[in-house]
Amino acid sequence: MKLPSFSVGQVWKELHRFESLDENESSIVFYAENITSMNHFKTLISELTKKMDLNICYVTSVKDDPMLSSENQKIKSFYIGDGTVRVKFFLTLKARILIMDMPDLEKLYVKRSKVYPVHYIYIFHSMFSMHSYLKKGAIDNYDTIFCVGPHHLNEIKETEKVYGLKPKKLVLYGFARLDTLLQQKRNYPQLNSKPKDLVLITPSYGDNNLLEVCGVELIDILLKSNFKVLLRPHFRTLKESTKLIETINREFGKNPNFTLEKGVIPPDLFHSSVCMISDWSGISLEYAFTFERPVIFIDVPKKILNSNSNDISLEPIEISIRHEIGHVVSPKNLEKIPSLIASSDENDEIHEQIKVVRSKTVYNIGESATVGAKYIQKLNEELRSIN
Repeated sequence: MKLPSFSVGQVWKELHRFESLDENESSIVFYAENITSMNHFKTLISELTKKMDLNICYVTSVKDDPMLSSENQKIKSFYIGDGTVRVKFFLTLKARILIMDMPDLEKLYVKRSKVYPVHYIYIFHSMFSMHSYLKKGAIDNYDTIFCVGPHHLNEIKETEKVYGLKPKKLVLYGFARLDTLLQQKRNYPQLNSKPKDLVLITPSYGDNNLLEVCGVELIDILLKSNFKVLLRPHFRTLKESTKLIETINREFGKNPNFTLEKGVIPPDLFHSSVCMISDWSGISLEYAFTFERPVIFIDVPKKILNSNSNDISLEPIEISIRHEIGHVVSPKNLEKIPSLIASSDENDEIHEQIKVVRSKTVYNIGESATVGAKYIQKLNEELRSIN
């Protein structure tokens, strides 16, 4: 399917096209900052448009966003870029509800509407604790938060108490990305039943991520132990550590058992892997909770994204459950990893333990879209009666 291209003038026309809609046509709006936003919107949009027969608008800053060519007649899509047009879109937005997975509303260049009482809903793009992976105040200016689990509920309430903030509406939502992965898992039974030797390495970014600290040595150990290796660096690492990526390509690029993935891990490979090795990347929880299989965490220092995180007394979820859902390995003990991978499917106790942790960590597993869509539908009706 051919995707549309946009000149500067056409982007302004896209904004005018959106602004020409009446209030019922633009009552529910999704905004996608990047292509990964659809990981968190897809099931919710499907529930709203296909099951509830509601019209929505999908506004994106991604030129090649597949949603721009969606054949769903209930979806009106618009491309607004990431410059002046986007700034005006937010400042003059007339909609009842705007749903985003982008933090820092009112903190940077994305502002609340100055012309209409829009209700802003935030969807987390990670299961990690909000005070550890988001900056201070990142979601303070949202009206409703779709919480992944009890940790988000408690953290938001604690944050509001510590900083004297106005209480937000907190929805016991879940994590749509996990629901999608669990559904995909059911669609790949033939892959999940076969013996596997593919190991996924998914580092976070920053000076101390596992790729920077011990990546070359780790890949070498795995390949020499007859594992296949797929490395998916963080997109920031691909941009900021080009010499390291060149070194890895030079060392392993010609090995048929090594793959450097610069985009999204293909679903068939994700679901046919035997293990994931990570550090502090949010995908680690997605993997553990999808396959009920332990992740191997390389014990490098954690990124500190919120310098005020200690203001909140609650231990981040990614720290508190780490030893329950995986093995923590020092960069000095990488030689232990092949045997840990080989024995990962033999320990039924840890599989059951991960299931229990998942049920305590994530709301409404498999049902987040239904819960979220019902809330949006009800809120839309309430706001229509007010405005």
